[in-house]
Amino acid sequence: MHNDDFTTMDFVVMVLVQVFLKSQQDAEALMLQVHRSHKAVVGIYSYDMATSKVKKATTMARSQGFPLRLTVEPEEAV
Repeated sequence: MHNDDFTTMDFVVMVLVQVFLKSQQDAEALMLQVHRSHKAVVGIYSYDMATSKVKKATTMARSQGFPLRLTVEPEEAV
């Protein structure tokens, strides 16, 4: 997950809870990591699962007018 200057912190937390099934506390910590480090790994999944979650999160973001960007990267690149 990549940081941007437009997507709200609350929306990022909601995506982490609803799409990536993080607890509220873990989602808030990850959101702060994304904010401070400009990106963070939010999960390690099979390729199909990762692309599905990225697509769902991106669709949610676009429907709310947010430019939230998520990428799928090989585990060894993490």
